[in-house]
Amino acid sequence: MRDNNIFWRRALLHPSFVAGGGMVLLMVLCAVLSLFWSPYSVGDIDIPNKLASPSAAHWLGTDSLGRDIGSLLLVGSQNSLLVGFIAVGIGLGVGVPLGLLASARRGGVEEVIMRASDFTFAFPALLSAIMLTAIYGPGLVVSIVAIGIFNIPVFARISRGAANAVWARDYTLAARAAGQGPLAITLTHVLPNIASVLIVQATIQFAIAILAEAALSYLGLGTQPPQPSWGRMLNEAQSQMFQAPMLAVYPGAAIALAVLGLNLLGDGLRDVLDPRLARQR
Repeated sequence: MRDNNIFWRRALLHPSFVAGGGMVLLMVLCAVLSLFWSPYSVGDIDIPNKLASPSAAHWLGTDSLGRDIGSLLLVGSQNSLLVGFIAVGIGLGVGVPLGLLASARRGGVEEVIMRASDFTFAFPALLSAIMLTAIYGPGLVVSIVAIGIFNIPVFARISRGAANAVWARDYTLAARAAGQGPLAITLTHVLPNIASVLIVQATIQFAIAILAEAALSYLGLGTQPPQPSWGRMLNEAQSQMFQAPMLAVYPGAAIALAVLGLNLLGDGLRDVLDPRLARQR
C-alpha cells in the first residue's frame, strides 16, 4: 500500500505522466461512451447534408455521404484501442516468455529464439498484413494479427536484455546458490524486476499499433466498411481536400493526440518507475 502511495505521489507530480495519462484517459472514455451512445448512427447517410459545416446539429460537420464526423471519430476510437490492446497483448503473451526462456537457458536455446526474432523483424506489420490479406482477405483481424506478430520479437528482445542484467545481480546468484531452479528464479526475481521496463515498452508499442492500424486502414487492408476507422477516414478525405480540408484534419488530429498521449505516458512512467532516469536529465 505504501509503495502504491509513493508511486502515485511521484506520478501526479510528473507533467508528462499527467498530460499523457489525461489524453489516454480521454481516448478510453470516448471509446467506452461510443459503446452506448453517439450523436448519430455511423450508418446514417444524409446526402442532402453532405460536407456540411460544423453546426449545432453536427458539431464537426458531415462527410461526403452526410455522416456525422463526431460520431465517426467516437466509434473509430474503439478499433484503435481494440487493435492496440490485443496486438500488445500478443506481444507480451508470446514475446516475454520467449525472452525470459532465452535469458534463463542461454546457449543454443537463446540463439534459436534470437535468430527467430531477427527473421520475424524482416516482416514488418505492413508486409505481414499484405501477405495475410492475400490469403484471408482484408479486415480488422488481419490488422491485429499482423501487428501482434511484429510485437513478439520486440518484447522478446526487450525482456531478454533486461533479464540478462537481472541474472547477473548478486541476489539472483545467491538464489541459484541456494538451490532455486531457473523457473523459480525467473518468476520470483527476474520478472518482477523487469516489469517496469515491459510496462513502459507496452505504452510505446500501443502507440505504434495505433499508427499501424491507421496506416493499414488507409491502404484498405484494415477495418472494412461500414465500421469506421480513423485511417480510412483519412483515405476518404483525399478526394475532398480542397472542398473540405477539415475532413482530413479531424482524424489526423485524433491519431496524433492518441500517439502523443501514449508517448508522454510512457515517458512519465519511465521516470516514475526509475527515478534515477529523471535525475540524469
